[in-house]
Amino acid sequence: MSSHLFCEGENTMDPIVVAAGSALVAAMATDAWQQAQAGLVRLWQRVHPAQTDAVEEELAEVRTQVLSARDAGDAETERALTGSWQWRLQLLLRDDPALAEELRRLLDDTLAPAVRAHTQTDKPSTVINGTARDSSRLYIAGVNQYFR
Repeated sequence: MSSHLFCEGENTMDPIVVAAGSALVAAMATDAWQQAQAGLVRLWQRVHPAQTDAVEEELAEVRTQVLSARDAGDAETERALTGSWQWRLQLLLRDDPALAEELRRLLDDTLAPAVRAHTQTDKPSTVINGTARDSSRLYIAGVNQYFR
């Protein structure tokens, strides 16, 4: 990974920062929140140990805001919080670019699985198998099917 956080010639954030910031805020509304928080605080502690307690408290406050925004259907607040944490992660990696790989591990091992588990539905899936033989026809539909 390069040591810069903006792509050369562009004004875009590093993809790992965008993904991690988005997943962090989304994970705030999941059961894996404490793991996500602990992982992010460990990253912060390596670069800015004096800020660790303040970051931990701020993460707890932001989690409350995310939960309230979700309850109210306020997607705009959640987007703003996501942008704020993307920016903060960008600044953290600017101060220590070597943390990029650790941030990617946090994303892959904790944040992304928490978000995926939370967004999966509890609806059972249906599997339909069929075989057509000897010039027969097979019609399979997941909804109503009409013939004329």
